[in-house]
Amino acid sequence: MPHVLKAGILGATGTVGQRFILLLSQYPGFSIHALGASPRSAGKTYAKATKWKMSQPIPKPVQSMIVHTCEPTGAFLECDVVFSGLDADVAGDIEMAFLKADLGIFSNAKNYRTHDDVPLIVPLTNPEHFDLLAHQRSKHQLKKGFLVTNANCSTSGLVVPLKALQDAFGPLSRVIVTTMQAVSGAGYPGVSSLDIFDNVVPYIGGEEPKMEWETLKILGGLNQDQTAFEFLKGTKVSATCNRVPVLDGHTECVSVEFERRPAPSPEEVIAVLENYRSEAQELGCSSAPEQAIIVSREDDRPQPRLDRDNGNGYSVTVGRVRPCNVFDIKFTLLVHNTILGAAGSGVLLAELAQKKGLLP
Repeated sequence: MPHVLKAGILGATGTVGQRFILLLSQYPGFSIHALGASPRSAGKTYAKATKWKMSQPIPKPVQSMIVHTCEPTGAFLECDVVFSGLDADVAGDIEMAFLKADLGIFSNAKNYRTHDDVPLIVPLTNPEHFDLLAHQRSKHQLKKGFLVTNANCSTSGLVVPLKALQDAFGPLSRVIVTTMQAVSGAGYPGVSSLDIFDNVVPYIGGEEPKMEWETLKILGGLNQDQTAFEFLKGTKVSATCNRVPVLDGHTECVSVEFERRPAPSPEEVIAVLENYRSEAQELGCSSAPEQAIIVSREDDRPQPRLDRDNGNGYSVTVGRVRPCNVFDIKFTLLVHNTILGAAGSGVLLAELAQKKGLLP
């Protein structure tokens, strides 16, 4: 029986850190052991240090915990795993310091996603990329520490059905995705109310290139000796990203062209999506959804308000699967951007890492 993991949280007072706290407090496999935030919050109890923005109250055991600075000392050195919800402008140096202290880190920040020795993993899609960690540990002379990043919130939803289709039908030649992304993806204070009310903002800085290259890294593989990533070379991805006045849940309209001829029918695509199983499910991870991809047959679904909590926020919901008269197939998907698209990925990745023997 795996023992309870002592967890540290960096950026604990921010919105991603708050989501980490809620998710970790719900699973018996984790014990929140250390909280880190900026120097202005250090020394205060968590309840006094944070502006809580979640719809559920702060878990009682966390309210009186003392917040520390984000340094690999004290209680953080006692942690089995550390989750980073830090903003990208400070995450780089802090996460590297924790890595050098031989701690296992799951990061929601973008800083190391492009690095050639750092896995970029969506837990329902490419857990085999954990195999690169032996090389990472050797490179940094670590015994037990590592650094794994989760993907951008919009990419996290896109790659799950694409992985199912790629596995079943072979290479995808072209993918076009248009997103309608919730305001919670911008963090707090996020988008000004004067900009988002009664409006759609057709630009999210850096989001489109992230979706395009992250997809190719995630859906690619590792070289034969598991020391480098092999990005997809025959697949082209084009993304257009929009911010919309929705609280949680990113909606994405996707068109796919397959290399295979004849291309699969909508009925074949639906069957593959519904039957897709991830390693997290097969290994019995407690936070893994019962169904990774939920296919709706209703004409007007998925919708954020109605479907974002499917699978406790870990499932991707797909609807409107139909022929495309430019490519082959088009569909609409919905991902909960702060669960599978952010903190939830980190939690599920930690469960997977423990199952794989990378954590105690």
